[in-house]
Amino acid sequence: MEKKTAGPRREFRKRKESHDAPAGSRKEFRKGKVTRKPEAEPVRLNKYIANSGVCARREADELIKMGYITVNGKKVTDMGIKVGPSDIVEYRGKKLVPGKKVYILLNKPKGYMTTVKDPHAENTVLDLVKDATTERIYPVGRLDKATTGVLLITNDGDLAGKLTHPSYGARKVYHVFLDRDVTRHDMETIVEGVDLEEGRVSADAISYADTEDHTQVGIELHSGQNRVVRRIFEKLGYKVRKLDRVSFAGLTKKNLQRGHWRQLTAKEISMLKRGIYK
Repeated sequence: MEKKTAGPRREFRKRKESHDAPAGSRKEFRKGKVTRKPEAEPVRLNKYIANSGVCARREADELIKMGYITVNGKKVTDMGIKVGPSDIVEYRGKKLVPGKKVYILLNKPKGYMTTVKDPHAENTVLDLVKDATTERIYPVGRLDKATTGVLLITNDGDLAGKLTHPSYGARKVYHVFLDRDVTRHDMETIVEGVDLEEGRVSADAISYADTEDHTQVGIELHSGQNRVVRRIFEKLGYKVRKLDRVSFAGLTKKNLQRGHWRQLTAKEISMLKRGIYK
């Protein structure tokens, strides 16, 4: 339970330009006729793989490129081909079948790897949700072994690809515990941008999580780079003692104990697909 204290709370946040529409420019939308595509229409191979719960579309392209995918018994490396219901698609000899979409929210505990590919991993997050479904599922994005908190697991490749793509910008909020007090100057620096190996990375907002304990901060950002929060603070000379993701794309771990999971509600799924949770 977070400690609540009285007193002023300062938050550093990026400035946003005003994009208010002028009066009289309101656009009216009317319901039109919807033309449904036939269910048997061929789809791109990477989408077929993603819908089978192996991975997201971008990762599927890599599997195709590396020659791990066969269609009707023949190895395929052309990422642009399409397949239909009568085609037999296999990944390393196992037939892929698009299944029912599953959306699971896990409050990840410490000590579990966020992977489905590492055969040497002792504990993975999939071990925690093994009774949730018989479909092939995988985590959306990654949390390192020591990081806890909100993790979405699904077999919806389209949604997973959208949530992890930089242009979508799924919002992530972390509770960070440091080895010493975080200065206001460093908080301003984090919002302005910190230079990492892949370029400058900035947070959208940062504030003290406890007004009496300045070793704890809450940080909000859209960046999805690997271990980005830890690397930001390490660059400024801090050591992260504990890292907990409290929100991902609007999903929180409210009423969800560590190590437990639940299915997303229909409303949550709809909002994710419509891009409302950011």
